[in-house]
Amino acid sequence: MRKLFSKTILLSGLAAALLAAPAFADEAGDITKMIRAGQYPEALAKADATLAQRPKDAQVRFLKGVILTEQGKSADAIGIFTKLTDDYPDLPEPYNNLAVLYASSGQYEKARAALDMAIRTNPSYATAYENLGDIHAKLASQAYDKALQLDSANSTAKSKLTLLRSLGANATTVAKAGSSATKVAAAQPPVVAQVAQAKPEPVAPKVEPKPVAPKVEPKPEPKVEPKAESKPQPKAEPAVDNNEREILNTVHAWAKAWSAQDMKAYLAHYGNDFQPPKGQSRAAWAEERRARIVGKGRITVRIESASVSVKDNTATVKFRQIYDSDRLKADSRKTLVLTRQGGKWQIKQEHAGG
Repeated sequence: MRKLFSKTILLSGLAAALLAAPAFADEAGDITKMIRAGQYPEALAKADATLAQRPKDAQVRFLKGVILTEQGKSADAIGIFTKLTDDYPDLPEPYNNLAVLYASSGQYEKARAALDMAIRTNPSYATAYENLGDIHAKLASQAYDKALQLDSANSTAKSKLTLLRSLGANATTVAKAGSSATKVAAAQPPVVAQVAQAKPEPVAPKVEPKPVAPKVEPKPEPKVEPKAESKPQPKAEPAVDNNEREILNTVHAWAKAWSAQDMKAYLAHYGNDFQPPKGQSRAAWAEERRARIVGKGRITVRIESASVSVKDNTATVKFRQIYDSDRLKADSRKTLVLTRQGGKWQIKQEHAGG
C-alpha cells in the first residue's frame, strides 16, 4: 500500500500545478523536476527560497509537503498539508496526501476521513476513490485478523483474509472476498435442508393423497384474485408518480450517457444554470469531464436506492452511484439538484453525499 500511495503523491503534486500563476510556473517546474530526479535536498532548498519571497504560494507549499514526505519527515508534511486544507478547502490533493501519510503510519480511520473530504470536494477525483478502496481493504484485513484472534478456528475469516493478502488488498479484492464469502455461506444451508427432509419423507406420502381439496380450491381463487388485483394497480400508479418517474428517467439517462461515453448526451443533461465545482467556468468543467470520461476504456455507472423530493420546479435526487471501470470500482452517495427548463429536467448542482 505504501508503494502505491507514494506514487500517487507525486502525481498529485503535478495536479496542484493548476494553482500556480504563469509568472512562477518555471520555479515550480524546476522543483518538480528535482523531485522526480530524487534531488530532495536541492528541491527543498529551492522551495524554501521561493516561499521566503511568496509564503502563501499554494503550489510550492504543496511541493514542499511532497519533498518532506519523500524524506520521511511525515509530521512536518502533515502540518503543511493540514494548513493547505485550511487555506484551500476546495482542493482534493492535500486531503489525499494527508490520507497517504496517515495510512503509512497505520492511522486508517484518519486516512478514510481525509479521503472522504477529498471526494466531497471533488466527486470525480478518481485517485481518492482508488486510495479509499485500499483503506477499506486494509480495515477489512484488520477486522478479519481480530476475528481470528478471538476464534482461531473461524474458517470463513481465514479464507477472506487469505484473499485480501494474496490479491494485494485493493478494492477489487474486497469485492472478490465478499463474493467468495457468500458462496461459502450459501453452500452450507442446503446440506442442513437435505438432512431435515430425510426424516419427514415417510410421513409425506400419507398426507399427500387429497384429490378433493385441489379440485375445490382452484375454482373460486382464479375468479376472485384477478379482479381484486387488477383494480388497485391502476389506482396506485396514476399521475401521482409521473413527475418523479420523469425525473428518475432523466437521472438514469444521464448515467447511461456517462457509461456510453456519449459526451454530447451527457453534457446535455446539465442546464444553463449548472454550477460547476471549484468556481470553474462551464467550458473548463466540460473539458475536464471530457478528459476524464472519453477513451478511458469500459465504464459502467448504475443508480440505486434513489429518492426524489420535488418543490415547484426544483427536484432533489439522492442515490447510490455505483461506478465500475477497468481501473476503478466505487460505491458512493450522490445528490443531484435538477430544475425544469424548457419542458425537461436538467442538472443544476452535483455533489457527493446525501
